[in-house]
Amino acid sequence: MTSLVLTGCSLTRTVRAISIAVFIAYFSLSTSLVIARESPIFLVANPDVTINLLNRDTVRAIFAMRQRTWPNGQAARVFVLDSNNAVHARFTKEHLSVYPHQLQLAWDRMVFSGTGQAPDRVSNQVEMRDRIASTPGAIGYIEREYLDDSVQVISIE
Repeated sequence: MTSLVLTGCSLTRTVRAISIAVFIAYFSLSTSLVIARESPIFLVANPDVTINLLNRDTVRAIFAMRQRTWPNGQAARVFVLDSNNAVHARFTKEHLSVYPHQLQLAWDRMVFSGTGQAPDRVSNQVEMRDRIASTPGAIGYIEREYLDDSVQVISIE
């Protein structure tokens, strides 16, 4: 039988290593639990839109207001939540791969230069869904729990 003898210095290192391992395990677990609780965000459109799949570059161009039509030529009407809204921030980061302030800067530049306009802002996801459902060519985003048959989900490739 072997015995383990730890001196004061190696005992301190061992305790420190165990503490770090426990912290990392706790942080990893708590981070994954937070992520797991967030509801997925879906790109949605008015039911009259005949497109059901867009690539990320097209979605980014539409939300940056650089592309004002759907790929089939139908006019696109963009709806967004306020830039400070957590769902807006998640949508821009996860689906557009940009930060909310980057989109805001692009919109401000177009508005102030007179070359374009900002998207329509809505105050919450219920209003987002209702406005998209009632506006031909509309596009926006909502979390899963706000989905219903009044809007259609658009896949992003």
